[in-house]
Amino acid sequence: MATPIKEEAEYRERMIELPRIIDRRGNLSVIEAQKHIPFGISRVYWIYDVPGGQKRGSHAFRSQHEIIIALSGSFDVTLDDGKSRRKYTLNRAYQGLYVPNMTWRTLDNFSTNSVCLVLSSGDYDEADYIRSYKRFKDEVRGSQPAVLSLTTAGEAEGFLPEPEYNTVYDCSLIEFPVIKNRAGNITPVHGAENIPFDIKRVFFIYDIPCASQRGMHAHKHCHEILIATSGSFDVELDDGTNKKTITLNRPMSGLHIPPGLWATEKNYSSGAVCLALTSEHYDSEDYINTYIEFKKYRQDENRAI
Repeated sequence: MATPIKEEAEYRERMIELPRIIDRRGNLSVIEAQKHIPFGISRVYWIYDVPGGQKRGSHAFRSQHEIIIALSGSFDVTLDDGKSRRKYTLNRAYQGLYVPNMTWRTLDNFSTNSVCLVLSSGDYDEADYIRSYKRFKDEVRGSQPAVLSLTTAGEAEGFLPEPEYNTVYDCSLIEFPVIKNRAGNITPVHGAENIPFDIKRVFFIYDIPCASQRGMHAHKHCHEILIATSGSFDVELDDGTNKKTITLNRPMSGLHIPPGLWATEKNYSSGAVCLALTSEHYDSEDYINTYIEFKKYRQDENRAI
């Protein structure tokens, strides 16, 4: 929720209502690059284990744009464009705050066990950071900050590769970096750098009742990375012949699931949040939604060999 302002158009930042699919097994919100947000996703990071009373941020970017989301819990974001300051309280996983470049931002008032998700338009580049407020004030006077629009963003259409028939042994756990700080830890993921694909879509499942099961489908082309940013859950993998179960319970560990595998998420702990990074935009034709259909798909593999 935003502190009331005179006119929304007066400021470059804005709140974005993300798609929310309400489901008795847990709600899902999704963000697709250059569709729901006005930029491509180069970097994703999440902030967690923030002690009470600590602040994060207190910097600006010269060129990068960001979306900030409260995956769980709540926190405040104070934005400063060099002329005035506004405070936004983020406490809904289906709302994102778009923060344009050349905006000084500070995060504070974190609730217990809160997790802050940030999607960024650029890779980490220390030269893009402005860490001194005096320097920010000097630079913002002479700058003409960009305003991104969904209508101006475009992405070339690619060709779908041939269907993939991986096995459960092609799945792997990825240990992501942890940047430790007394004000909370950060885990960053750079598309095509510490994961094997560019990030086209991000979704997260939250408000998950105990004993629920999610997933229960396979993809023909799409790669996924699943992360338990809060709590824990199991992922049962099935290639039609072999099965394997992986427990995710650390926000710095991700499970890479390549195409062609049936995946079921279950045994969610209370307050669990599942974050997914994917290689493709949503395409209903890429989904295999019934196990009978999946078994036939895997049999087609044998005929193709």
